[in-house]
Amino acid sequence: SSRQALEQARVAVEELEDVKAVVKQLEEENAELRRQARHAEKEQHSLCSRAEGLQEERLLAEGQGLREQIQAQAARMASLEVSGGTAATVGGAGGCV
Repeated sequence: SSRQALEQARVAVEELEDVKAVVKQLEEENAELRRQARHAEKEQHSLCSRAEGLQEERLLAEGQGLREQIQAQAARMASLEVSGGTAATVGGAGGCV
């Protein structure tokens, strides 16, 4: 009976050591997952900042393109006004070109 009790105690100690090893492994895995999550969060933040920067660049480029189109259109209108004025004065045809 005391031999059984000793055997049961030995088995319980072995099981406890196994559980401790599993707990330690799980803690290590948890720490690694937390590290990966922090890294992913930093990477996500970086990607969001980069996306915002690219969007801003795209908007600036679109704005510059629109400004150029407006300037070109204004130059064409000015050219038409000058041509129209000259044609009206010289040929008397009015504003048609």
